[in-house]
Amino acid sequence: MNKGELIERIAKDAEITKTQANDALDAFTKAVTDSLKKGGKVTLVGFGTFSVSKRAARNGRNPQTGQIIKIKAKKVAKFKAGKALSDKI
Repeated sequence: MNKGELIERIAKDAEITKTQANDALDAFTKAVTDSLKKGGKVTLVGFGTFSVSKRAARNGRNPQTGQIIKIKAKKVAKFKAGKALSDKI
C-alpha cells in the first residue's frame, strides 16, 4: 500500500474527504518526526512504538573494489509493533 492508497482508505473509513485524510496523515507524520528529532518516542497502545536508535560507526566494504570504508555513526528511526498488531498479523 502506498501513500495514495492509504489516504483513500482513511477517507473511506473515516467518511472524510481525501484532502482531509491527506492533511491528517501529513500532520501525523510531522508530529512523529518532530518527536523523534527531539529524542522522544511515540507510543500508540495496541499498534506500536516509534523510537530513535543510535547506530555505531563501523567498517564496511565497497562491493566493487573490496576496499574497506568507514561508515559514520548515525541515528535511525525504529518501529516496534505492539502486541495487538502482532496478534492480528
